[in-house]
Amino acid sequence: MINKLNKGAFTISLDFELIWGTQDLFGVDGGFKRACLIERERVIDEMLALFVEFEFPATWCILGHLFLDKVETVDGVMHPQIVRPKHAWMDGDWFQHLKPHSENSDSVFLGRSLVEKIKNCSVPQEIGSHSFSHVIFADEGCSRETAESEMKECVRLADSIGVKLESFAFPRNEVGYLDVLREQGFTNYRGAEPNWYENPKVPEKARRVLRLIDVLRAAKPPVILPEKTESGLWNIAGSAIYFPMHGKRKHIPLSLRVKRAVKGLNAAVKEKKVFHLWFHPTNMADETEAMFTGLRQIMEHAARLRKNGELDFMTMGQLVRKFEDK
Repeated sequence: MINKLNKGAFTISLDFELIWGTQDLFGVDGGFKRACLIERERVIDEMLALFVEFEFPATWCILGHLFLDKVETVDGVMHPQIVRPKHAWMDGDWFQHLKPHSENSDSVFLGRSLVEKIKNCSVPQEIGSHSFSHVIFADEGCSRETAESEMKECVRLADSIGVKLESFAFPRNEVGYLDVLREQGFTNYRGAEPNWYENPKVPEKARRVLRLIDVLRAAKPPVILPEKTESGLWNIAGSAIYFPMHGKRKHIPLSLRVKRAVKGLNAAVKEKKVFHLWFHPTNMADETEAMFTGLRQIMEHAARLRKNGELDFMTMGQLVRKFEDK
């Protein structure tokens, strides 16, 4: 078993989903829709520009539905090829909020033009998957048939634009059906952060509080190494989320977010492991200027470490290939 790299590594994975991450909980109107429109108008372009400036290859785990530029019913049914999940918290059809339409600047369900921007970035970005419609794989309401139909559709849509999917981020970080991912050609996924409280035995409300405490004290995040699981997939666990600034969270000083990430980068260099930062582009829509200022400061510190020969910038897929070679 490999217990360290030749030098530290910095990986960023993004869960790109627009409204799909919240539509089952809060519908499609209100603050989340506003955030999605800001994401479309500004966030994706600024994120790509930042990655180009720092020559950073990120892993974009993109919801399969965003590969579409239009959607329509078939015999009155939306996406009949998808076996519906039966999540207890949502009544009615899983696609009840979705109406036939084509992508435009107000789209919160479609994102083909944004996917093309990411695909055509001058600094190559990795495109991974975040499921087709944000079903929760580990929930009892998600059957194997649902997971299989979701992943087959993701692979089909990616193939149609010449993208080979390799990396996966689970909706709400709930891991399930790893064998289904393996059957569809995936090699890795982002597992939960290896903190003691990140397990199902700890109530979700308690986990939220403990995550917040770690941010408030700028606790050093864990640094990781890819770990091959019994499924044959590599688990590239997250180290820390780049904490958003919506709601009351905007009162948490930006400096604490940056300080924590810097600690993670320094630990990656010292221990010759991976600092894996992750977040949703939508989270950058609140206090956008400040959030990008903080991310830039993190990138500047990482760039200095790379210039000194102490750190590599790597996608999730690149990490797998490095470890498979070893």
